[in-house]
Amino acid sequence: MAPLAADAIARVLAGTPAERVLDRTLREHRALSREQRQALKEAVFNVGLWRRRLGFLLGQLDAPAPLLLHALLHGLAGVPSDEASRLAGVAVPPRLSPGEPPSLALRASLPDWLADHFAREWGAEADDFCAHLNVPGPISLRVNTLRTSREALAERLRAEGVETRPGLWSLLALRVEGARPNLYGLGALQEGLLEVQDEGSQLLGLLVEARPGETVLDLCAGAGGKTLQLGAAMENQGRLLAYDPDAERLDRLMRRCSRAGLSNVQVLRAPPADLRVDRVLVDAPCSELGSLRRGPDLRFLKTPSVLEEFVPVQRELLARAGDLVRPGGRLVYATCTVNHAENQDLVAHFLRLRPDYQLAPPGPGWLRPECIQDGFLLCSPHRQGTDGFFAAVLERSG
Repeated sequence: MAPLAADAIARVLAGTPAERVLDRTLREHRALSREQRQALKEAVFNVGLWRRRLGFLLGQLDAPAPLLLHALLHGLAGVPSDEASRLAGVAVPPRLSPGEPPSLALRASLPDWLADHFAREWGAEADDFCAHLNVPGPISLRVNTLRTSREALAERLRAEGVETRPGLWSLLALRVEGARPNLYGLGALQEGLLEVQDEGSQLLGLLVEARPGETVLDLCAGAGGKTLQLGAAMENQGRLLAYDPDAERLDRLMRRCSRAGLSNVQVLRAPPADLRVDRVLVDAPCSELGSLRRGPDLRFLKTPSVLEEFVPVQRELLARAGDLVRPGGRLVYATCTVNHAENQDLVAHFLRLRPDYQLAPPGPGWLRPECIQDGFLLCSPHRQGTDGFFAAVLERSG
């Protein structure tokens, strides 16, 4: 087992995504027991995540996989040194450095550039934010109000063996309690009663405040999670337009619409032009720094260029959306990142160019003030327990 784990960890450290390595390894070794499969997953994911802190413990930042696994078992998990060496396949137990790592990057196991970026973004909250990136996020569900209510869905899930509690921030949300269930095996999901969606992501859709009978555009629809949410808010009345440059995603969206009972969605196969719509959601492609806790090695697969590379396309999308909104209409610009260049600064640039738009308060009357900062929606793992999300509500003069 130790050589198998070491080989898988080495491939992750070399840059192959951890999910892909684990999937391939488990398919190639189907004789592993359930306990062995779980142990392999824990080893690969946790060494992949904690590699920099483990390197500090070992006194060598590029230590080989078996030593890193030993440091994980003994230094972080508290397994006795001799047993940790046996499990990791290490002949001589290495001495581990005592004390706390001296830098945020080493404490939270982040690349130096990324730790520096979060320190600039969060200031005194940086340590707390980064610590929460190393804890798995909760499983949040969104009720499909076309088919049921949140209370009725909670009862249905309880009958299927899944305990939940109401979300703290979204009136559509349920958070799963206890062990992670096989969500995709649930009858409630197969019947279109729910979608798996982070509670912060749900807030982005709610900020659009789509209404029955309107014309609404989801300009970056992806596979359609927020499109489905907007359609439910519109009660299947009006026109809901969905565009994404990825045709396969749009095909998946149409299948999901059928399951959810949505019939007012029109997929656009070309970028929209010459439209006048009531509301537009731009859930822009971004550096995705707000969702790093969703993968153990995502932080190490990014480079400093990610902080700027999406800005041109984000500006283009926001400018295009600004032309499509009718006077008196609403534009919601959102990302799942923590980066002023892609968020606050980008919106400020748009407003300088478009005096016919004004920043509007997000969610008056329903959005809790803890989710608002400087007139924007801002959610994060350490404050709300959600992934990191940003949104600006922009309204066009009538």
